[in-house]
Amino acid sequence: MCLAAGATLYSAEIERHWIEISRRDVFLPGLHVALDGLRIAQLSDIHFDEFTEPIFLHEAVDRVNRLNPDLIFLTGDFVTQSPISKRVFKDAAWQCAAILDQLQCRRRYACLGNHDVQVGKEKVIAALTANGIAVVDNSYLPIERSSARFWLAGLDDPLEGQPDPGAAMPASIRNLPHEPIVLLCHGPDYADDLLARPEGQAVSLMLSGHTHGGQICLPFVGPTFLPRFGKKYIKGWFQLGKMQLHVNRGIGTIRIPMRFNCPPEITFLTLRAPAAQG
Repeated sequence: MCLAAGATLYSAEIERHWIEISRRDVFLPGLHVALDGLRIAQLSDIHFDEFTEPIFLHEAVDRVNRLNPDLIFLTGDFVTQSPISKRVFKDAAWQCAAILDQLQCRRRYACLGNHDVQVGKEKVIAALTANGIAVVDNSYLPIERSSARFWLAGLDDPLEGQPDPGAAMPASIRNLPHEPIVLLCHGPDYADDLLARPEGQAVSLMLSGHTHGGQICLPFVGPTFLPRFGKKYIKGWFQLGKMQLHVNRGIGTIRIPMRFNCPPEITFLTLRAPAAQG
């Protein structure tokens, strides 16, 4: 009984608030040398405020600010759809976005997750955009530095939304010399659907969340719950043909405020041009 109580306390109060910084150099084929060294921070699955306390989100924002990124990508589920959040945390999207506005990097971009769509897509988009976060929803935009650029595309959530790869990655931006595509898409398993299409074949890097890395990963058992569109690519890095996929473990939790063998994560990427490799 004491062991179980200790494990519960550890999972709820220690590991759930123990943010890991995952660092990686990402070599993107075709990336212009002028973009070499561009630094990106990724945050995902905040799930404010049912279990993710304001003070914890403030800590995550502070950790990102100390990394001093050039860009910040936010890959969905800013809020939680549940009976509790409906009754108690009605303004959660606005409160979450107001804290995220304390991110010192002003180049901030987001896609939506399944909980955001369930709570109310328009509401979440309004809160984010009012606080300086551009929502890339079945759309794309250039990320430029000096005379070089890559394309940032974003999809609506594949579980609860209506993703439109043709709108997010039209032929006009695909396979351009020195202009790779980076995609924000909440559900990682949607990568398989994309790779069956010409749009997906043109993606160099896809950043996702959704799975929480399994949230509670028991020895010899593994993740105890994985959502649809998050059962195959659970956490970390994958090479899928020409596409690299990273699945962020997220900051928040759902169902129960616990993590075990799966701490929250901030991803810190440094883009590298192939010419810099070796």
